Amino acid sequence: MTTTTDTGTGRPIELMITGMTCASCVARVERKLGKLPGVSATVNLATATAHVTREDPAVEVAELIAAVEAIGYGAEVSGIRVPEAEEAETVDAEQVHVAGLRHRLIVSALLGLPVVVMSMISALHFAGWEWAALALATPVVAWGAWPFHRAAAVNLRHGSATMDTLVSLGVLAAYLWSAGTLAVGGRHLYLEVAVVLTAFLLAGRFFEARAKRRAGDAIRALMDLGAKDVAVLRDGAEARIPVEELVVGDLFVVRPGEKIATDGEVVEGASAVDESLLTGESVPVEVEPGSPVTGATLNSHGRLVVRATRVGADTKLAQIAALVERAQIGKAEVQRLADRISAVFVPVVIALAVGTFGVWMLTGAAAATALTAAIAVVIIACPCALGLATPTALMVGTGRGAQLGLLIRGPEVLESTRRIDTVVLDKTGTVTEGKMRLVDLIPADGEDAAEVLRLAGGLEDASEHPIATAIADAARGQLSALPAVTAFANTQGRGVTGQVEGRTVRAGRVAWLEEHGLVLPEELGRARKEAEAEGRTVVFAAWDERVRGALVVADTVKPTSAEAVADLKRLGLTPVLLTGDNAAAARAVAAEVGIKRVIAEVHPEDKVAEVQRLQQAGQVVAMVGDGVNDAAALAQADLGLAMGTGTDAAIAASDLTLVRGDLRAAADAIRLARRTLRTIKANLFWAFAYNVAALPLAALGLLNPMIAGGAMAFSSVFVVSNSLRLRRFQTLNR
Repeated sequence: MTTTTDTGTGRPIELMITGMTCASCVARVERKLGKLPGVSATVNLATATAHVTREDPAVEVAELIAAVEAIGYGAEVSGIRVPEAEEAETVDAEQVHVAGLRHRLIVSALLGLPVVVMSMISALHFAGWEWAALALATPVVAWGAWPFHRAAAVNLRHGSATMDTLVSLGVLAAYLWSAGTLAVGGRHLYLEVAVVLTAFLLAGRFFEARAKRRAGDAIRALMDLGAKDVAVLRDGAEARIPVEELVVGDLFVVRPGEKIATDGEVVEGASAVDESLLTGESVPVEVEPGSPVTGATLNSHGRLVVRATRVGADTKLAQIAALVERAQIGKAEVQRLADRISAVFVPVVIALAVGTFGVWMLTGAAAATALTAAIAVVIIACPCALGLATPTALMVGTGRGAQLGLLIRGPEVLESTRRIDTVVLDKTGTVTEGKMRLVDLIPADGEDAAEVLRLAGGLEDASEHPIATAIADAARGQLSALPAVTAFANTQGRGVTGQVEGRTVRAGRVAWLEEHGLVLPEELGRARKEAEAEGRTVVFAAWDERVRGALVVADTVKPTSAEAVADLKRLGLTPVLLTGDNAAAARAVAAEVGIKRVIAEVHPEDKVAEVQRLQQAGQVVAMVGDGVNDAAALAQADLGLAMGTGTDAAIAASDLTLVRGDLRAAADAIRLARRTLRTIKANLFWAFAYNVAALPLAALGLLNPMIAGGAMAFSSVFVVSNSLRLRRFQTLNR
């Protein structure tokens, strides 16, 4: 991993923590770091990381590491971006760890099986079988269970107890009791408990490690999306360099089939870019000079020259990866409760085991019976599953979301998605395209529609107004070339005029044309009323002293918006359209997509007040928007969803980011967040119910220690496997 001496006071620091095995370890590390002045920490067992924030400038990174090491764990600073060689070393270390667990498991199983067979089948009790069983059990207890003993010893040295303490106590108690019994000539042994317990727990630890590795696959795959090198243009020649050496302003070449190295702007060439790996959107995006492109997307055809606009940690890919990693570090409120319980759980269990042994002895039971019950109590209570319940589900859920272009900011968001009942949709850029388009052309009686579009499009092509651009784009899409314009003049906000093929052509509002003595034909007047009743804008074209046609321009509804609104309704949400546009236009859009409630003519600064008004009425509000003027409302809402095609301000203020510009992703994101929360709660229920139900059985002597060990190991594997089911989550629209 990347290590450093300091990362700057006030910035969050990521520490890689080694040696943690359960929720008790998590609580100890958090508590120790929290004792430093101005320091708060959130520790994640599944990712083995600590997210640390410092308010006191006197606290240095070295002190944080020393604090963690003082309680028996290892720590080092990590970076989100990992150099390839060092990442390989990290992966190798994980593989070595898993391989080590596999070897211990296999050897322990092979040596332990004869011990179990001899112990359980009286017909195999040959002379001296007890000593043979002891000989086979010794390497299992000493070497196979060594990871548990070592961790328990470290914890003991620092005056604490964790899950490993319970496991080590259980295995050693069974083994030492048996060895002592043999030494005095007794025959009541518990060697099979020691070896089966070790094998079960090693199996649980092995499958857990493998499953946790799979849980982190999504974020690793995300980081692997980026290009490794790039052909940069310097002094007119191409030079192949590592992508890390790119700087803002560099021009680089992207050939067909290559990944775009970093975020930038096309300066030469045209192509279609496949963004599916990053956004989940399967349709390639056409690009040309001036088009923005995103790093890690794939150039399907055509040679592009791109100017780098963002590099390194500023790119969209790096920001997505950082957002996902931060989400995986956080904790839901239910997990914080589990951590608080686990912090006192282990000492209580040890006391309970001692008490169980004492009560059995006082009732006149045999020492072997008392020991059996005590060992079962120690083993069944191991709180492994508690520590894994939230982080594994978060890892898989947020990782799957990243693959689908749905970015969940953190676990607190999950709670919000469960409670919301109202979703406020910004109109422009969210429900609609956010770009004006020509939606209708009505020629005057006797006029040719194509000619009206040709001359009006040629005139408007000289203007930069969005309405003019919409008309010019429509004309360019139907004609091979637009006529040239001379003597162009623009009357701000009213109309434009110019010479086109020797004619004086005007295009603008009706009042402006009337000022020039032009009369609107009756049929165009009717068309104007109908269009404006739907909130659309009408531009009239005129030449040779006659109005020749009406061009209707509107911000068109996205093709998927109606389906998205239906999806949101199926989730039990009431959609509300919020816009600064006029009421007629808002109602027309709302009717088209199936929204009944409309709040129109709202100034940008008043959007927050509208969200607050809904909240004061008792509604739990989600807000979907994409613009700078939506940022404050997104922050005010109980759940903010930003369209990833929108502004950085909106994305920064949101709880969920939809990388695609498709509103259907909002319903998908809420579904994924709710399912992740359900998985977390199911995991925690299993972990708590398992301990609460099994502890009394163990104390009453109704639970064999071998069964207790198997059940405890299975609980951890169950929690991780249950979380992995989130990898199969699919969007509604695939």
